[in-house]
Order: sequence, then structure tokens, then C-alpha cells
Amino acid sequence: MPFVSLISRSRWMTAATFALTLCCLVTLGVDYAQAAEGGASKKPNLIIHIVDSAGWVFGPMMLGISVFLTALCVLLTLDLRMGVAIPPGFVDEFTDTVNKRRFKEAFDMAREDTSFLARVLTAGMSRLQYGLEDAREASANMLEGIRSEKEQKNSYTAVIGTLGPLLGLVGTVYGMILAFMELAYSDTTPNPKALSSGISHALVVTLLGVGVSVPAIFFNAFFRNRIVRISMDTGHIADDLLTQMYHNSKKATGGPSTAAAPTQTR
Repeated sequence: MPFVSLISRSRWMTAATFALTLCCLVTLGVDYAQAAEGGASKKPNLIIHIVDSAGWVFGPMMLGISVFLTALCVLLTLDLRMGVAIPPGFVDEFTDTVNKRRFKEAFDMAREDTSFLARVLTAGMSRLQYGLEDAREASANMLEGIRSEKEQKNSYTAVIGTLGPLLGLVGTVYGMILAFMELAYSDTTPNPKALSSGISHALVVTLLGVGVSVPAIFFNAFFRNRIVRISMDTGHIADDLLTQMYHNSKKATGGPSTAAAPTQTR
């Protein structure tokens, strides 16, 4: 639906803006620290050393992955709030509408809402005229689709958690190659500064890779558990509301429901 697509885009923009703002603040902090040094000491602070050692290859690569991870975490945090997935006001209003046997109004209410529960209810109510079991199956299929969509987004955090140490390993190998080249092709005593520079480069890229991987693994587990919790709660509440609507419609018609929800053309 265009409205749902617009909301999804706005959330992506919000998450990306937050991530870019955070990275800009970190960059400004590094620049300020570098300016504060003012040449008073030849030894830079740790942040400046990490930025310099990361270089123009691994630095932007790690920065881009960090921005994407931050934006993804913000987006999933906005999507996987219990109040967004199962709005309490919607549940109360829907229940009251069904109890008053205004089934058309209840169906329109669910169709116009963008929450997880409303989408599951809409799918179930569109099949309620064919029986309660058919409606439950349709709502379960919709719930599984929503869950798969969120798990697909969350899978990128697992990819980053795996990719971070591998990129760090690449940086480690590259730095050690530079260090051993200094040893191998030096006719005189190897320059300790050049040797330690290659080793330091290897350690810095490894640190950055692990630093990106640790929060990615944590948020992957956190959001995975969150998705399971919200899916279970949504499924239980949707099943209760569909059962309530089905029995209310039978009382209103004196038999099996044939008009519990308007027929949707597909």
C-alpha cells in the first residue's frame, strides 16, 4: 500500500539521519581532539591514531558499515515497539465495535490501520465468511509474512556481525604483510617506525572489525527475541478477536457468519 510504503521510507530516512548525525559528531570530536593537540606532542591520542591507521580503504568501509548498522537498529527499534505492533487503543476500540455488531466498521478500522495486529486481522476477516478455521489460517499466513519481513531485515545485523571480524582479519593480514616486507627488503637494520606502523595498522583494523561485530551480534539476538515475542502476542490477540467477531456475527444472523467482513476482490 502506498501509505505503508511512505511510512517505511520515512522511518528509513529517520534512521539514516540519526546514524549520519552520530557519525558527524564523532568526526567533529576527532577533529577537535586533533586541533587540541596543536603540535604540542608528537604522539597523537588514541582516536586520531585509529583514524590514521584505518586508512582510506578500511576506514570508509568500516564507517559505512557502522552507519548502516546504526540506521538498521534505529529502524527495527521503531518497528518492533509493542505499542506500534499492538496498539492498546485499537484493541479496545475494535472490541467495542465488534460487541456492538458493527462489523463493516470494524473491518474498515483494521484495513486502514498499519499495525501488525491490524494487518493480521484484515487478512483473517477477509476470509471469515468461509468459517473460523479459514480465517485463522489466513491470519496465520499474514502473521508469518510479517515475521519473515522483520527477520529478513534483522538478518543483516547477523551478516555485519560475521563480516566485521573477517574484514578485521583482512586488515591484520595486510598489516603483517607490510611489516614482513619491511623486514625482508631492508638491507640494513629494519626501521622500527615502519615495522611498528604495519603492526599497528593490523591491530587497528582488527579492533574496528571486532568493534562493529560485537553490537551487531547483540542487536541480532535482541531483535530476534523481540520478533518472536511480538509475533506470539499478535497471533494470540488476533485469534481472540477473530473468534469474538465470528461468534458475535453468528448471534446477529442466527447462523454461520456470511457477512462478518466485506468480500474483498483480489
